[in-house]
Amino acid sequence: MIPIDEVPDPVFAQRMVGDGVSLDPISNSLLAPCAGRIVQLHPSGHAVTLLSAEGIEVLMHIGLDTVQLKGQGFTARAAVGHQVNAGDPLIDFDAEYVATHAKSLLTPILITSLERVKAMTPAQGTVTAGADTILELTLVTAPRGRGPSIGDAVTSGPLVISNASGLHARPAAMLASRAKQFNAEVKLRRRADEVNARSVVSIMGLEINRGDSIEIVATGAEAADAVAALSQLVGEGLGEAQDVTTPARSTASEVPGAAARSEDPHLLAGIPASPGIVVGNTFQVRHDELRVVEDANDPRVERKALDAALDRAKAELDVLQARLEGEGAGGKAAIFAAHRELLDDPDLLTIAAGAIEQGKSAAFGWQTAFVQHAERLSMLKNELLAARANDLHDVGRRVLQKLTGVEAAPRQYPTETILVAEELAPSDTATLNPAQVLGLCSTAGGASSHVAILARSLDVPLVVGIDTRALDLPDGTPVILDGTKGTLRVNPSTADIARIHQVQDEQAHRRLADQAHTHEPATTLDGHRIEVAANIGGVADAEQGLALGAEAVGLLRSEFLFLHRATPPTEAEQQAVYTDVARALGRERRLIIRTLDVGGDKPLPYLPLPREDNPFLGERGIRVSLNRPELLRAQLRAILGAAREGRVSVMFPMIATLDEWRAARRILEEERQRLGVPPIEAGIMVEVASAALMADHFAREVDFFSIGTNDLTQYTLAMDRGHPRLAPHVDGLSPAVLRLIDMTVRAGRTHGKWTGICGGLAGDPQAVPLLVGLGVDELSVSVPAIPAVKAQIRRLRLSDCRALADAALGCASVAEVRALVLRLVPLDAPS
Repeated sequence: MIPIDEVPDPVFAQRMVGDGVSLDPISNSLLAPCAGRIVQLHPSGHAVTLLSAEGIEVLMHIGLDTVQLKGQGFTARAAVGHQVNAGDPLIDFDAEYVATHAKSLLTPILITSLERVKAMTPAQGTVTAGADTILELTLVTAPRGRGPSIGDAVTSGPLVISNASGLHARPAAMLASRAKQFNAEVKLRRRADEVNARSVVSIMGLEINRGDSIEIVATGAEAADAVAALSQLVGEGLGEAQDVTTPARSTASEVPGAAARSEDPHLLAGIPASPGIVVGNTFQVRHDELRVVEDANDPRVERKALDAALDRAKAELDVLQARLEGEGAGGKAAIFAAHRELLDDPDLLTIAAGAIEQGKSAAFGWQTAFVQHAERLSMLKNELLAARANDLHDVGRRVLQKLTGVEAAPRQYPTETILVAEELAPSDTATLNPAQVLGLCSTAGGASSHVAILARSLDVPLVVGIDTRALDLPDGTPVILDGTKGTLRVNPSTADIARIHQVQDEQAHRRLADQAHTHEPATTLDGHRIEVAANIGGVADAEQGLALGAEAVGLLRSEFLFLHRATPPTEAEQQAVYTDVARALGRERRLIIRTLDVGGDKPLPYLPLPREDNPFLGERGIRVSLNRPELLRAQLRAILGAAREGRVSVMFPMIATLDEWRAARRILEEERQRLGVPPIEAGIMVEVASAALMADHFAREVDFFSIGTNDLTQYTLAMDRGHPRLAPHVDGLSPAVLRLIDMTVRAGRTHGKWTGICGGLAGDPQAVPLLVGLGVDELSVSVPAIPAVKAQIRRLRLSDCRALADAALGCASVAEVRALVLRLVPLDAPS
């Protein structure tokens, strides 16, 4: 027995839902605490309410924040309407799963009809479910509530629920608690259903989901005040972080922060998303509007039609995924594995099924579901998550085509085409014929979108957020697309085109020369060697990296094992993959494995994380792992096991304090001793300013530093690198960032520790001479960039690079730094 005051959730501890007790269960079955009738069973299976013969409502809520598990780990043993006796099983639950995936297993048992209770006496200590008394109630002879209110009804306008899990216990309690403060009779209405807004159980019984529209209706002396206060409370999310919803999909021209227009009327500006420069002719991509009939006659027929369309869409995605995997494109295949996962999303299916039950067609229900969710995603502040709205539109349209009988034929384009669109879909991009399509640009989308990832993997230039005037260009308009600078030049002159063709020829010859010498070491003209390693996401990347001359793996992103699945990978699964990569590299090449790097901005379905207003400053990186030590221990055991097969090191992400590093290192050492294996190198990623500023202290304890320049830059400059307007200013060659790199390298050298760079700066031709001059020992780059980076280093002199670095540290701006590089160290590769 745990006093309700000690439950680590204010909604329960402050008795917003009701008053009662809490249990810390040591069994895995919730039993009825008294006889009664089941009046509510939450769709997620984690909460149940029964009504006793005396009219007492008893709410039982297994665990805290367990609504986020969406039913995983719970099995209902009773149903709404069933009569049960004390001790009858109500819900079985997987105690181990719930304990490791939710905030807590503490189970509040609450009396929600407190107007019937005069006093209550809870038990203490250890009790046995179904046998011992846990709570004694003294009832009043008549309800103490106010009499019926009179007067005209006051009704709010439609209020859209923005809570991620709808009106579950917490937001329902907030609403009911506030409603009780007014001298008014308050009802909550959804379509034809209307319930007492003071009753948590009644509110939850409506099963109100995110995106549902409700109204507040009140009568009595304080009706207007009640409606105003409750409407505001609903609008603010009822105490939970909101999923911002928009009634209509934003167009690119409406998106705040779109790229500023160029002063040159022939030059349209956007955001670079995939590098390269090409000359071609525009072709406008426009998806035909699918005609959807709203109403239907037979819900059973419509449900069968939806199931059949979903099955066909899944089959198509399976074929596409298998083809990409067969081509060795595992990263691209994973995108469509995620698309397939979306087709089983319970929230989408619930919305579609609800519409069908209300007499709507399958097409209308499905369209409502995916458009509604995509709109919410598109308005999120986190650019990475907002970019996933495009995936929902893509997979949603795939199913809708099946339901409307409009099958999309494979698109054919003229040769030398530059595709222009409001927004491109991943399925469009993955099936492009590179003999026809040379480049892509869109008015919407982001540099972190799956379309951008696919474009980079295909080596196709892409500009996103392009000036909306691009949509007005007639098909066949000659253009120059520069995916490196993020521009589209319209109607270029003959001289412009000739210059670009010359640049392309020079780049092609340079690439061939670089690849011919790619297995030679990256040694400067005066004999200083830099290790050039690969950033990878799996065995296929490792093999490709070796073929292109990688001397090590400076970053294995272990997230690829954890993404696009319903459960975390087992220790054996992880060890098998890490071992395969280590064997591919051989015993001489180093393999650095970064532990799981996720957070509120990139969550996993089986890893519930708190919703945060600013996930970049919240629980992410090592903080997630330290707060879930069993997850970290399993991964570290897998890494230690793989170390038997190669030169394996471990790296911890987002380390900000010495305490975080020491906690991670302690767990690593405990698991190493349990396994009885030799020690391995352990280092940290320097991604926040505090790590760089404290580098002299860290250097006494870590084995190496790896600087993640992408995050280090945006944290140092307080700019989101995915923001449409700020992105051009998020530059790792900022003197502030260079000084932090310099501090880290110097601290490492003082204590005999090496320093590498694993962020995007390591592959920037203008940054490489500076990093060499600052004393960086290793550059870990994307696999395709390896030959060019090694070739560039072989054309440099260490003495020149050091002089350049010293001068750059004294610069006042990024522009000064880049001008300095171009002036003092000529770059052979054209920018």
